[in-house]
Amino acid sequence: MENNGKEEEVPENANEHCPGPQSDNAGKDDACAGCPNQEVCATAPKGPDPDLVGIAERMATIKHKILVLSGKGGVGKSTFSAQLSFALASKNYEVGLLDIDICGPSIPKMLGLEGQDIHQSNLGWSPIYLESNLGVMSIGFMLPNPDDAVIWRGPRKNGLIKQFLKDVDWGDVDYLVVDAPPGTSDEHISIVQYLHATGIDGAIIVTTPQQVSMIDVRKEISFCKKVGIPILGVVENMSSLRQSIPDLKFMKMGMNGDNEKDVTQWAMDYIKENAPDLLSMVVCSEVFDSSAGGATQMCIDMGVPFLGKVPMDPQLCKAAEEGRSCFTDRKCNVSASALEKIVGKLLAIHHQ
Repeated sequence: MENNGKEEEVPENANEHCPGPQSDNAGKDDACAGCPNQEVCATAPKGPDPDLVGIAERMATIKHKILVLSGKGGVGKSTFSAQLSFALASKNYEVGLLDIDICGPSIPKMLGLEGQDIHQSNLGWSPIYLESNLGVMSIGFMLPNPDDAVIWRGPRKNGLIKQFLKDVDWGDVDYLVVDAPPGTSDEHISIVQYLHATGIDGAIIVTTPQQVSMIDVRKEISFCKKVGIPILGVVENMSSLRQSIPDLKFMKMGMNGDNEKDVTQWAMDYIKENAPDLLSMVVCSEVFDSSAGGATQMCIDMGVPFLGKVPMDPQLCKAAEEGRSCFTDRKCNVSASALEKIVGKLLAIHHQ
């Protein structure tokens, strides 16, 4: 299909006689009825956008732009985005973290920045700075009440994402980490459209090991390939539960699974007396079924890089709840070392 002399890509699952996603009739033509892309096409911006010049100018001071995506919610994508930002900042890079999960902005909580307000200057919106080299922007800073629901249609979400990209004064930044919502919704189409001209390094896709998660991740990988986003790699989060024995809680159950009784103190005393070496060990348990090979096998099947596994670590969950880095103390030994290896691989990609 030709559009102003340029070939326009039509989605593979589009209806016959599709007018094209950039057509003025996109999503409105008779041929669009029943198409799975109808709502997205109808609400997506059409034609050249005059704001793209402003976005390109603003993004020119940012060296690397990384999208963090997931096929479904609840896989730890925002936790990974936050800890990736902490890790890069700890290596003395200038880092920006942009939260475009409009309906579920959890980044302010995960960086301990709840209740902060955005300030404006003649240069634009100023990010909220956790450290001198780690700035954050999120709709969560704009809500008068953190419990308020954001009930917006696609065009309004797109407008805010555009404003974040055009009006936030990041300054000179080495890495901009963009935490996107789950799936392949309007927000994804917008961020790709607005950033394509400025250069996207690529996407990191976060999943959990079980098939129900990777079914959706495969769609996310397909989305990236169709819109031309390089895939930096896949991270398998919550790959297994790993917890030190002193952090365990022991319960004695009744015959029918009821009448729970906390026997932690007895168990710990018994271990100290009879098997003290166990206190320095870590318990490992497979929480999700990975018998099909998990993310490692999926990456082989789909021809994309695998960055590594991050175990389910209660100490990492606690760090995210408390809005702190998992790298600053020795409580998150298991997860911090896994994340460090993944960050090392990313830096190696950029330094090739």
